[in-house]
Amino acid sequence: MSETSVITRIEPSRAWLGLGLGDLWRYRELLYFLTWRDVKVRYKQTAIGVFWAVLQPALTTVIFAVVFSQVARFESKSLPYPLYVLSGMLPWLFVYNAITFAANSLVGNTNLVTKVYFPRLIVPLAAVLAGLIDLALGFLILVGVMFWYGVHLTAQIALTPLFLLLSVLVALAFGTLFSALNVRFRDVKFALPFVLQVWMFVSPIFYPLDILSERARFVIALNPLTGVLHGFRASLFGEQFNSQVIAISLIGTILLLILSLFVFRNMEDSFADEI
Repeated sequence: MSETSVITRIEPSRAWLGLGLGDLWRYRELLYFLTWRDVKVRYKQTAIGVFWAVLQPALTTVIFAVVFSQVARFESKSLPYPLYVLSGMLPWLFVYNAITFAANSLVGNTNLVTKVYFPRLIVPLAAVLAGLIDLALGFLILVGVMFWYGVHLTAQIALTPLFLLLSVLVALAFGTLFSALNVRFRDVKFALPFVLQVWMFVSPIFYPLDILSERARFVIALNPLTGVLHGFRASLFGEQFNSQVIAISLIGTILLLILSLFVFRNMEDSFADEI
């Protein structure tokens, strides 16, 4: 008796972008496994483990609050300055760590990428999602500091997850782009820390937007992180939203995410050869 063989052919999508979102859903268990693995590896063999997620924003806030309040004389009119800094550091540290880990995710998973077929987008996506644990723990600390300073919660806090989701999209856009570029150009791992450091200082983490001129505010608004920080603070502290800043950030993030996915999908076929 003759046996019928089954041949599975894997071909690239014919769509101009071909995101392969259906493949991401089919491989959702792998995404969960890689995300959980990244969480465990991140704090493996550390003395205090996941408490670094609390210690890092706390110590950074104390240092920068002292430096910028005493030396640069920055201040927030509506909030205690340490709380203002902490509310900016929390999304920033998530974006910073997510991009850093995502940028090195493909190179760090060489054996997996070169030997097994799966949607490669899962690798940087898992690195970004792993940072949500740190973000959640840091958010609890932020709420505790709000109560310490007597800042009451308002109904606008219900909108906070939307801006946290926007921060995830920002991290995914840059993380996906740099992960693909890092496979072909290993200069990325040297240039990325410098780029992120510059990005931190051109983002309104330590200084309020109202100290800038109108022209400078428009330029800063082109930074996708500006809308994230403004919207996060406004929703958290019940302040008025600047719809123009948020709209610029949202549109810029979506365009950047599309560009990043386009670059990633066009370079994906060569990952196994170049990595």
